[in-house]
This record gives sequence, C-alpha cells and structure tokens, in this order.
Amino acid sequence: MEQGTIERDIHVDASPEVVFEVVSQPEHMREWWPDDARFESVAGAPGELVWRNADTGETTTVALAVVEVDPPKRFSFRWCFTEPDRSGQALLVTFDLIPDGTGTQIRMTETGFREMGWEIAVLEAQYQDHENGWDHYMPRLGAYVAQLVSTP
Repeated sequence: MEQGTIERDIHVDASPEVVFEVVSQPEHMREWWPDDARFESVAGAPGELVWRNADTGETTTVALAVVEVDPPKRFSFRWCFTEPDRSGQALLVTFDLIPDGTGTQIRMTETGFREMGWEIAVLEAQYQDHENGWDHYMPRLGAYVAQLVSTP
C-alpha cells in the first residue's frame, strides 16, 4: 500500500463560490466535519479543529495552520503537526474546486503521511484512520452543500 496520499472526489450541484465558503469558513465546516472549528481563512493563520466523543464527552483538539486561500478555486491547511507549536512535519489537506457544468467537482487531497516520521505500524494505522474519516466526512460535505443550496 502506498500510504502517501489520500484523494476523494465528489460532485455537488452548487457553484465553486458556494463550495469554497463551505470548505474554508469555520461556521460551515463545523456543519459537516469537526464539532468546532476556529480559524481565520487567511494564509498563515493558526487555528484548531475540535471533535467531541458523544459517549464520553471528551474532546480532541487538533492544531491547524491555513496554507492557501484562493477563492473560489483552492483552500488548504496543514494539521496533525509533530510538534505542539505547529512546527515540524504536518499533513497537508487541499480542497480543489473545479467548475463542472452547473456544479462543482470537489477534490480533497491529503498528503505527507510518509514524511511524518512515524514507524510503519503507526503510519498504517494513521493512514487507515484518515481514509475512513474522509470516507465518512466527504459525503457529509456533499449533503451539507445540497441542503445549503436547497434552502430558500
């Protein structure tokens, strides 16, 4: 298994401008991905994503740093840093938005797994966890966009 890049593509019936807001603004992002998101959509801005365990109430907070903001084409950020101060190696998540007829093709790419310096068992587990996560959250992204554009 290659374990270097995860790619997921979905098509939504919404303009790239609408989709860009959904993938780059915390108030939209928390509707389909984390329980909370705190960041400014500005290149270089620090931020964090928060997930709550529904059973235990415990939270997991993951630091992020916005990398690229190019409306309505691309939004990217680094997360899962090896150092708590947002330094060291990190995974890069990029949302590319490609106009497609009256809708948008969303291509999510996550890279950097091999560069994290994890031993092979940790690499395999992290890669699988992220694959499963994107398999769960990308359809939620599509459903949220559909709900957003169908609301008058």
